[in-house]
Amino acid sequence: MLINENEMISITDANKNFSKVVKILEKEDKVIILKNNKPVYVITKVENYALNENEKLELTALRILLEHKKAFEELAK
Repeated sequence: MLINENEMISITDANKNFSKVVKILEKEDKVIILKNNKPVYVITKVENYALNENEKLELTALRILLEHKKAFEELAK
């Protein structure tokens, strides 16, 4: 795995400023979280994550539910 310096952020900085993590993700494929100057976590976009079929189905169902939330609430009455 090649590590780009622009992808790295300390765990303290990530905790204090999560919007910085999101900004890095908008430019890069992943964010490497460092603890004691060692990489310990990777955050990536869902589209880059290797999902199994069940997880893909769950994400699709969640997207549909969120997109049509009002309609589902009306049907539930």
